[in-house]
Order: sequence, then C-alpha cells, then structure tokens
Amino acid sequence: MDCQDEIIHISKRIRELRKERRLTVQELAYRCDMERSNLSRIEAGRANLTLRTLCTICNALGVTLREVVR
Repeated sequence: MDCQDEIIHISKRIRELRKERRLTVQELAYRCDMERSNLSRIEAGRANLTLRTLCTICNALGVTLREVVR
C-alpha cells in the first residue's frame, strides 16, 4: 500500500467505527473538540492526520489506535 491508500483505509475505518457507535459526524467532532467540516475531511481521506488528532479520535470512539489501523 502506498501512503494515500493508508490514509483512505484509516479514514474509512474511522467512519465505520463512528457509524457502529451510532454517532453523527457532528457528535464525534464535538467529542474531539474539532469542527464538523474537519472531521468530514478526515473521513473523506482529504486531510493529512497528525498522530495526536488520530489519538483524539480514537479516544472519542473508545478504541485503540491499533483497532483503527488494523
């Protein structure tokens, strides 16, 4: 996989986990203390995540980083 494929995989996994928890983009963004539009870009694979942001999202979803990148 190249870098863009990895970003898309992680983005899809975040969306999948959010939906499993029946959270809206707005609700997860609120839990992460970020703008809804930023989270939407992340889920669409159009944002380059920092590790800190990814950890914040994982904490808000109640999952480990490993569960997201698996």
